[in-house]
Amino acid sequence: MVSGNPETRRPRIGITAGDPSGIGPEITVKTLAHGDVYGRCIPVVLGDTLVLEDALKVTGRKLRLRRIEEPGEAAGIFGTVEYIESGVITRKTDYAYGVLGAKSGEAAFQYIRLGIDLALKEEIGAVVTCPINKEAIHLAGYDFAGHTEIFAHYTHTKNYGMLLSGGTSPGGGLKVIHVTTHVSMRRACDLINEDRVYRTIGLADTALRMMGLERRRIAVAGLNAHASENGLFGDEEAKSIIPAINRAKAEGFDVSGPLPPDTVFVKALGGAFDIVVAMYHDQGHIPFKLCGFRMDGATGLFTRVSGINTTIGLPIIRTSVDHGTAFDKAGKNEASEESLLDALSMAVTMAGNREKR
Repeated sequence: MVSGNPETRRPRIGITAGDPSGIGPEITVKTLAHGDVYGRCIPVVLGDTLVLEDALKVTGRKLRLRRIEEPGEAAGIFGTVEYIESGVITRKTDYAYGVLGAKSGEAAFQYIRLGIDLALKEEIGAVVTCPINKEAIHLAGYDFAGHTEIFAHYTHTKNYGMLLSGGTSPGGGLKVIHVTTHVSMRRACDLINEDRVYRTIGLADTALRMMGLERRRIAVAGLNAHASENGLFGDEEAKSIIPAINRAKAEGFDVSGPLPPDTVFVKALGGAFDIVVAMYHDQGHIPFKLCGFRMDGATGLFTRVSGINTTIGLPIIRTSVDHGTAFDKAGKNEASEESLLDALSMAVTMAGNREKR
């Protein structure tokens, strides 16, 4: 949904506060302390009063909280954090920084459910999610592997994929979409088949369209070393990946591969491709995080955490930070909002492109 005159149309974007015991609430208020955010969108936080009050104390940000009942009430004025209450966290003793808890898992889950419901009703143009703790979600009684699976389940989506992107501009940074995600290595190998690879190539094209790219060059990584070297190191390429690529080419997709996994990401970073289809979680995540994460070896602390996680294939727009709850940093005012700023920017871009279409 948008507000204002045609020159200043701003989508309403829901921001889930994440696990209250982690850094989600902290990076949320830090993000909303950036005035330029309000020039592009009307942010609506999905959280709880006590959690957001405490986040403001931890960060020292001089922002006012304004509770609203529905996104349409949000004015989007810098200096005021407008939020919708979940009602899960009602006492200070309901959660503690850095402590795994079922109550925190319940709160994080309800923030997500609220965001999904509002997006499906088109009361917000996108959902941006802060990190959750999977074990806390399980303690609360929900059997999901992560955000991606929750969104897919409650939007009744069967064909979806996890996209990692390193920049908010259409041509910026490494972009990776995964054929398989949160499963064991053994299970990932079993899941890779022609249909699944073909569908992921289609999702890669959809992702680039959502970012506004006219030309969409897709590279597909092999599963085996050297993409099997013509069958010397396995037959998955011949059985599953090559048929999927040929099928996509026949339908007009600009797709290449399978390419050796140890060089395809370098080629994409060099500008030869716009996106890489990775076969499994770590194949895509390792090169991506090498590009976007930095750590101080002396302190053991991350000095940069950049990257956007987007679920492609949903009937709604969902972007996210590409890092965890960081319980070790929670409540210490050490967490960076960089990834959340990027995720919010991507959500605004995608919402704008969807409206144009």
